[in-house]
Amino acid sequence: VSGGEDEIQQLQKALLDYLDENTETDASLVFSRKFYIAQWFRDTTMETEKAIKSQKDEDSSEGAHHAKDVETTGQIMHRAESRKTFLRNIIKTAPSQFSTLKLNSDTVDYEDACLIVR
Repeated sequence: VSGGEDEIQQLQKALLDYLDENTETDASLVFSRKFYIAQWFRDTTMETEKAIKSQKDEDSSEGAHHAKDVETTGQIMHRAESRKTFLRNIIKTAPSQFSTLKLNSDTVDYEDACLIVR
């Protein structure tokens, strides 16, 4: 994995792909996958708010220093938006796992019975 911001997204994508591939053996992984996406989205928002707040707390009244902070705040916002866009794209491209379930069939096989019990 190469360094930089893409490193986090590559690791997230790898985990989500793993969960997606194994949903046929364990249906609870569908919910785990959605949980991770929602948690990462929330974490990105929280990290952005903390970084902006810490910059405002450290902000001095010097104009040149303030201009540097504005640029840094812009970079923070750009990074957060790129992470959120990445997560939104994953949500949009994720196939619905529930459509693969045979809910309308007359017979229930072992896997469907286990799913119903869960």
